[in-house]
Amino acid sequence: MSVSIPNMNFLLAAPEIFLLIMTCVIMLVDLYSSAEKREGRLLFLSIFTLLVFTMRLAVDSYYEPNVFARYAFNGMFVVDGMAVILKAAIAIAVAMVIIYSRAYLVARNMFTGEFILLILFATLGMMIMVSANHFVTLYLGLELLALSSYAMVALNRDSVTSSEAAMKYFILGALASGLLLYGLSMVYGATGSLDVAKVAKVIDYSRANDPLVTFGLVFVVAGLAFKLGVVPFHMWVPDVYHGAPTPMTLFIGSAPKIAAFGFIMRILADSMGGAVADWQDMLVILAALSLALGNIIAIAQTNLKRMLAYSTISHMGFLLLGILAGTKNGYSSGMFYIITYVLMTLAAFGMIMLLSRAGFEADNLDDFKGLNQRSPWYAFLMLIVMFSMAGIPPFLGFWAKLAVLEGALNAGYTWLVVFAVLMSVIGAFYYLRIVKLMYFDEPTDNSPIVAAAGFRGLLATNALALLVLGLFPGLLMTACLNAIQRSL
Repeated sequence: MSVSIPNMNFLLAAPEIFLLIMTCVIMLVDLYSSAEKREGRLLFLSIFTLLVFTMRLAVDSYYEPNVFARYAFNGMFVVDGMAVILKAAIAIAVAMVIIYSRAYLVARNMFTGEFILLILFATLGMMIMVSANHFVTLYLGLELLALSSYAMVALNRDSVTSSEAAMKYFILGALASGLLLYGLSMVYGATGSLDVAKVAKVIDYSRANDPLVTFGLVFVVAGLAFKLGVVPFHMWVPDVYHGAPTPMTLFIGSAPKIAAFGFIMRILADSMGGAVADWQDMLVILAALSLALGNIIAIAQTNLKRMLAYSTISHMGFLLLGILAGTKNGYSSGMFYIITYVLMTLAAFGMIMLLSRAGFEADNLDDFKGLNQRSPWYAFLMLIVMFSMAGIPPFLGFWAKLAVLEGALNAGYTWLVVFAVLMSVIGAFYYLRIVKLMYFDEPTDNSPIVAAAGFRGLLATNALALLVLGLFPGLLMTACLNAIQRSL
């Protein structure tokens, strides 16, 4: 009688195991630390954990640069080029969120162990999502991220607005998870497997029950669209962005978008690449609607967080332009775009938290009036962010939009590219409006802008990176293309 020994390969998941262990350590440190020392310890341990995690990925990638994919846990967990790049981007983004959020949360007595623990558990879920090679693993990572995110939005229990935002996020997120799970069950019924590689093989060789695959694919795409926040599944985005505390909004709008891109790649590109003609048409509709609604409605917004929410919807429409191309160049342009988007979002919300103080939220457009008179340096940094979001050369956002437009054009969607360019021109209006307010209007608030040296340095580095990487876009583009070529 032969005994099958499972291929666990725990070493391959060492970064995730380290992240889980350190999260448990931070839980104990939070429990047994005094009030005076708790804040510093939580900040140090969380940043240390994410830094070591990123360094472990870098060392692993350096010593095995030519390995395309390695598997653990009987093929349910994969580490390839795409996973390494996305995990590093997620870890860096989460570390930046924590540093940006510290002063804001301390001023409101919200920098607690719960915030750090929830954000680290959510990070663990994101890491599992981008390395999942099995539908069960994918869903496990997604729910770990989602449940942590719901609790983060509701962390300020004294705020009615935050509680309302959390309820909307939870109800619609649960609906999206149900749609996704139902769709995956249909795919399982058609292919007889939950393994990403086996599902892909069955679909490629046309052995699947095609109507059932298409039926399941509709629900899968709907669930993914909810998670991205694209039209017509965008209802939760403006209310959650506006109602959640700004650090939680920053988190929801940054790192999880990278994980969502990895999630989409694992499901649509890896497992259902053979059904590309089916999901391609669905993404075309979602992209066109998102580009139109996001850019047009953003013009009417006076609250900056709501404006950035509708901006996010339009940006996700641009992201879909790269994915729907169905080619390696298209996928790499999508990866390039999502990393660029996260860098821009981090800097934009960093500026909001910079101008906010205890008892005052700088989340209205009028709060940026006359910023150049108060601080020419910070006005210049915000100008870089807005120009990049608008897609003005030579900033990084321009190259990101150009890359996804090229991917869609090569796939034959000329009309969609023309439409996206027109919507981008409309979108430039509400970004440039903020520049006009900063440089040509009188300030409504003349209070000094105070921030810690670490915050100021990180914000400057974040914003200037949009300019430097825009001048040398080939560095990030090449890394994304190599990662996709080593993964698909």
